[in-house]
Amino acid sequence: MAARKSAALQLQASLSLGSKAGTLAGAQRIELLEAIGNTGSITSAAKAVGLSYKGAWDAVEAMNNMADAPLVERIAGGRGGGGTQLTARGLALVASYRAAAEEHLRFVEALNQRLKNNSGDLQLLGRLAMKTSARNQLWGRVVRVATGAVNDEVELEIKGGDRIVAVVTHESIEQLGLKAGVDAVALVKASWVILGVDDGGPKLKLSTRNQLAGTVKALTPGAVNTEVAVDLKGGNTLAAVVTNVSAQSLGLKPGVAVTALFKASSVIIGVAG
Repeated sequence: MAARKSAALQLQASLSLGSKAGTLAGAQRIELLEAIGNTGSITSAAKAVGLSYKGAWDAVEAMNNMADAPLVERIAGGRGGGGTQLTARGLALVASYRAAAEEHLRFVEALNQRLKNNSGDLQLLGRLAMKTSARNQLWGRVVRVATGAVNDEVELEIKGGDRIVAVVTHESIEQLGLKAGVDAVALVKASWVILGVDDGGPKLKLSTRNQLAGTVKALTPGAVNTEVAVDLKGGNTLAAVVTNVSAQSLGLKPGVAVTALFKASSVIIGVAG
């Protein structure tokens, strides 16, 4: 399998100010305060930052309640019609946030510079952030996409050269941007994996598209089923759930050679967001 070119990933982070009472202000709330200071109108400020009038006042009241002093105050009506304005504390908070935001941005940019030659690590961190109920997450690279009458076939090459075939819809192909060269993950539930062993008899021909050779790594028996961890040749570990009776009849134990089988329709394809 050819070496993969890591995606140009970068660290991203947001800055917020908090107190013991909770989050006081993030970027949008600071923008709201700035807009109030510039316009003197809660209505205009709300529109400028994409909030409703009520949403803007709710945010202002929440900040006033959590801050050590009011940040926004109403101006009594008169010939000018009244309005809202930032207090001295509000002006100071905005200035402090902007100064902190500049330092924060420089810090993140410096980290990206240090990690730019280790983009593979950033890619790995992105993969680790993925949450899914499927026990088996096999990362690889798309090597083939075949268009069918109703569904399409996606072939993914994983570590060690094993290939996994998945059947997905045309819409999914377009939404995920699947094409040759794209990094993707094959998700397979452990309960969808069937294990087979060679008993020395005639070799069976099976319709199952995915047949991965491996070796039993460990078994975890339960009341009814046994979870079997299978080491694949590329270093991946595949989990399968079989009945206790099947585990015994197949003679499964660490070191036994097995073939893991699962249908192409049982494979879910994902890409890093």
